[in-house]
Amino acid sequence: MNGLFGLGQALLQVLDPERAHDLAVKSLELGLYPRVAEPDDKRLAQTLFGLDFPNPIGMAAGFDKNARVPRELLAMGFGFVEVGTLTPRAQGGNPSPRIFRSASDRAIINRLGFNNEGQEAALARLKARAPGIVGVNIGAGRDSKDRVSDYVSGIERVGAVASYFTVNISSPNTPGLRDLQAPKALAALLARIQTARQALPSKPALLVKLAPDLAEADLPEVVRVILSHGADGIVVSNTTLSREGLKDAAFARETGGLSGRPLLTRSTRMLAQVYRLTEGTLPLIGVGGIDSGETALAKIEAGASLLQLYTGLVFEGPGLIGRIKQTLVAAMERAGAASLKPLIGTRADRWADTGLK
Repeated sequence: MNGLFGLGQALLQVLDPERAHDLAVKSLELGLYPRVAEPDDKRLAQTLFGLDFPNPIGMAAGFDKNARVPRELLAMGFGFVEVGTLTPRAQGGNPSPRIFRSASDRAIINRLGFNNEGQEAALARLKARAPGIVGVNIGAGRDSKDRVSDYVSGIERVGAVASYFTVNISSPNTPGLRDLQAPKALAALLARIQTARQALPSKPALLVKLAPDLAEADLPEVVRVILSHGADGIVVSNTTLSREGLKDAAFARETGGLSGRPLLTRSTRMLAQVYRLTEGTLPLIGVGGIDSGETALAKIEAGASLLQLYTGLVFEGPGLIGRIKQTLVAAMERAGAASLKPLIGTRADRWADTGLK
């Protein structure tokens, strides 16, 4: 999105947000982006669900919807990239305008609706991609008559080229999609997905992405279902429908999912609660409101093993990646730690006990 990749942050901030996003992707394709000059500090590396992450910072799904630039994003310094959301067939998404930016709230509202070129188009690009960890975020088509089959299709079609899968049942912009988070529906979905996954020659890790708007009372059962069906990790969280705390009244009236700084507190509290419910046994990806080294460290301390960015880059630019790495290394040095592991979840109880408010 805007504020990224060598096109000039000031210019991109005055453009329509979707136009700025398209230009940012194009600039990557043209090679107009900053590259990492030095290898990552080895203390940032982790091995999780069979994958060797050079650092914990990932590009979240939604930026590279069609797997056009994973190689370039990795070259910028990300430890991993998640492409998509991919649906079985191409779809245009919701009518424009459908992305809204608030500089005063440091936030974005989008109601894109899984606009993408479809699984086959992305598959052709992913087959030719460079080495590195590239996850694939899969979803259901807007007009699908069998949404579970859409997820199974994603596993079957893209399984050979995905480092891992994220099952996106938490976008607010496809009507009825979040109903799949209900325990019974989620159990049926994960059972079908696992059957398809077991038939693959290689078995990419399976993650589930949750909405921050889940009721606190429902979270234990949802997590229990995820654990009982053998998922390898949980992504916490997607965008929110809440408008709590926004200062820009016109912005707040727009429908869609909110991301950015206002999401930090709720998403981090939820992350900590999931960490506690899983007893730290499952790798978690912390997403939502990360726009500094300090907020990234807060996610780690709340229970995240990995992080994902998107909206923070819109306002902070690509230098945010390096600043987060510096903050995490400094925290390890203060703790006398040789890796991030001793920092993970150290403040989970403090975050979790505040509740999802």
